[in-house]
Amino acid sequence: MAGQADNRAPYARIAAHYAELIASGELQPGTLMPSIKNLSEEWRVSTATVEKALRKLRNDGLIRGIHGIGTEVLDPPSPMSSGSQRQDRGRRTGSSWGDGERSDSHRAGVVPAPADVAQALDVQPGSEVVRRSRVYRDRHGIVAHSTSWIPARYAQLIPQLAMSERLTGGTSLQLISEATGHPISHRIDTASASRLTPEYAELLELDPDDTPADPVVVMTAKFVDSEGNVVEYGVDLGGPGRTWRTESEVVA
Repeated sequence: MAGQADNRAPYARIAAHYAELIASGELQPGTLMPSIKNLSEEWRVSTATVEKALRKLRNDGLIRGIHGIGTEVLDPPSPMSSGSQRQDRGRRTGSSWGDGERSDSHRAGVVPAPADVAQALDVQPGSEVVRRSRVYRDRHGIVAHSTSWIPARYAQLIPQLAMSERLTGGTSLQLISEATGHPISHRIDTASASRLTPEYAELLELDPDDTPADPVVVMTAKFVDSEGNVVEYGVDLGGPGRTWRTESEVVA
């Protein structure tokens, strides 16, 4: 959020800054990055710190070095993100969007729970649940079709959960935690590859007569609060050609 201190290491801040410029399109593929010397002076850090930042960008597939010329911006990879990653982003930045992402096609309503959703939410099949769906996009196209399933009792506390519009005031999990006073304590994630069914093709806005043969990534996330209540069950369907990526620190 605005005003929050950025406690990341200097190299990480530099890498994140240029990753955002690349993802937003401000730095186009083929553009040359500033020299190590110029970056060192601009950011007031050592050349070793700049080299570490550039190494991270290279490892992320965002840039490449060209001998005798400089460092060139590449067309960035387009990974999908899971519901858990969006929860982390929302808590950290106030927005669930990834770099260069936006969301649209927001739909919501109260519906009977399908059997798999009922099992995940620990409710009876056919019980009323809120179904919220939206499409995440970037400049490459659809990143993921995302559906959140929420027990209907939370819509009584937060009516906008059942409204077909983008939520205001935070993510669904943040709003529920604030309304109940019970923070999210843990989550259960799954990831799998699935055949591209006609239903999936429709959700991903694909031509039914020309669908890719490759499988798609399906990710689920079940969120549980401090009282042991299942608050939300999310299902993310990755767009064709999308991969799932995660990164974490390795402590020696």
